[in-house]
Amino acid sequence: MARSKRFPAHSPRFVIGILVAFFVVAVWIFRGRSGLVEQDVVGSGAALRQSDAREEIGDENDKIGGMDEKVERKEQENQLAQNDEDENEDGEKSSSGVAKEEERSSKESEDNKALDDGKEIDGDSQSLQEEKTSSSPGDSDSVWKLCAGNAAQDYIPCLDNEEAIKMLPSRHHYEHRERHCPVHEDLVSCLVPLPKNYKRPLPWPQSREEIWFDNVPHPGLVTYKKDQSWVKKTGNRLTFPGTGTQFILGADHYIDYIQNTLPDIEWGKHTRVVLDVGCGVASFGGYLFRKDVLTVSFAPKDEHEAQVQLALERGIPAISAVMGTQRLVFPANVFDMVHCARCRVPWHEDGGKLLLEVNRVLRPGGYFVWSAPPVYRTQPDQVQIWKNTSSLAASMCWNNLAKTTDAASAVGVAIFQKPTNNLCYERRRAKLPPLCEEEDKRDAAWYIPMKSCIHKVPVTEQEHGTSWPEDWPQRLLTPPTWLTRVSKGLYGKAGDEEFKSDTQHWKNVMQNSYLKMNFDWKNIRNVLDMKAAYGGFAAALASQPVWVMNVVPIYEPDTLPAIFDRGLFGIYHDWCESFSTYPRTYDLIHADHLLTRLTKRCNTTNTLVEMDRILRPESYVIFRDKVENLEKLKPVMESLHWKVHTTHTKGLEELLVLQKQWWRPQAQA
Repeated sequence: MARSKRFPAHSPRFVIGILVAFFVVAVWIFRGRSGLVEQDVVGSGAALRQSDAREEIGDENDKIGGMDEKVERKEQENQLAQNDEDENEDGEKSSSGVAKEEERSSKESEDNKALDDGKEIDGDSQSLQEEKTSSSPGDSDSVWKLCAGNAAQDYIPCLDNEEAIKMLPSRHHYEHRERHCPVHEDLVSCLVPLPKNYKRPLPWPQSREEIWFDNVPHPGLVTYKKDQSWVKKTGNRLTFPGTGTQFILGADHYIDYIQNTLPDIEWGKHTRVVLDVGCGVASFGGYLFRKDVLTVSFAPKDEHEAQVQLALERGIPAISAVMGTQRLVFPANVFDMVHCARCRVPWHEDGGKLLLEVNRVLRPGGYFVWSAPPVYRTQPDQVQIWKNTSSLAASMCWNNLAKTTDAASAVGVAIFQKPTNNLCYERRRAKLPPLCEEEDKRDAAWYIPMKSCIHKVPVTEQEHGTSWPEDWPQRLLTPPTWLTRVSKGLYGKAGDEEFKSDTQHWKNVMQNSYLKMNFDWKNIRNVLDMKAAYGGFAAALASQPVWVMNVVPIYEPDTLPAIFDRGLFGIYHDWCESFSTYPRTYDLIHADHLLTRLTKRCNTTNTLVEMDRILRPESYVIFRDKVENLEKLKPVMESLHWKVHTTHTKGLEELLVLQKQWWRPQAQA
């Protein structure tokens, strides 16, 4: 009888066969898990599909600046549909809404009305375990890992991509401080650790004067600027005297001196929204709050150790950015003033490209305030820089309104004003800098290279920037003049009508829902609105001691100019990438119907990880979205140990409020 050909258990071929079988089974199991796109919070499934996103950017920028164009959406988000059912203060029906929402059932409209009015929401917590008992974060330590490295606690993915930075051909124009986002397999799926002895930040306005040293444990700036009194270490706190290189007698004195030099500035009335270049620790913006002025400050990461992080810890608006080779992420013609106090920017070099970028974002009739040694020092090199810069400003048709030195502080200030029409450009003998080409869209700002050219001042009533907004605070509630000429806005109705209904909508939501929630509002200062639309959410918070960073995603219609015109500020961003801010910098994040379009562009698990990165412990996230979108992400929220503060569902819509906890994964040995 023939013997069967079997391999003995101890033979090499038998062992190899067993190993192959185990490998096949393991691959099958892994592939089955990775198919759960939103639940697979680590590995290749967590990689951003940024190559696809980048391909869309060019098409989306083509839409920027034309809200009259038809907004095509595969699926209409009901962000404002509920307004059709909301009651205004006089009891009349709101006039806003989305045309496509008329197709929805009357029952769903009633559900949305209850959700928006905040009815039946009492602020009581309801755990995700109660809703979905099968989900448990018990194995979170095996799912998540801590970011590693000496700088892990300050990790900003798009600014700390060392591999991409190493490949740069040049750093001469600060290319290494610009955004270089990791893609696909380069994306690090980790959670940032807390600094040792991290504490809940001190509340505003105390935080303007002092912060916990352990929260931003960087003594370098204290040493580097010890003779200029930017910041001092006093025990376990960092203190900010309000003085500095240009603020020898204090920021308040400096701010008053600017207005005394040019009374037309009218802080907090005519001049409301300011951009501060190379901000240091942002004391200028911090003290302008007293004048009812909003200032957004920026500086490159690590040029002066953690200066932007210090600003945000103080409760002052700031982002990490640099004047390098790419445009700033703002629309054209929106800032009432751009300020530079010894910001170390070579305005006169490279054909004036950097000063021309200031010209792009500065509102016609707006002011450029420059306080630096070239303005008031007499050394030959400083005098030459002044001549070169002032000559460039004149060729850009800027009017030099003042150049003076404060006798008390010996610090000088120069104030320039951008023209309000194009007559000067047309009359220039020397056509340098040249005018930009007609097809160069001045509002396009997402990964757009700077150019050494001048954009014409807008002149038609359909363009934003043709006239100065009303004085503050009237401008907050007044539709911009150009918006009244927009026949079809975000939701298919007239632009000014939508602006008003959006304002009323968020006023109702704030009064009937958000402000009634059991938030620790005294500890809420820095707020982020991830999809701001017309800025109605921020407008509803205008009377609160908070500031709101309004984000208009690059794949949404461009409403950011309207936000600036109402006396608020914001930036463009793609939520498939990380935000240009340090970890632990926001107290409240608001996400209104963000997920539908975002889910089609990238893995929204990564968006939640980014939100976790920039949230402080004990801070809040407010989601308003479709139930199906939020259900997919709830296992991820649980794995991050976010605690449910409030949840309320009506029909297809859900309001979900969560609070980040102090939990972090265990550090790996």
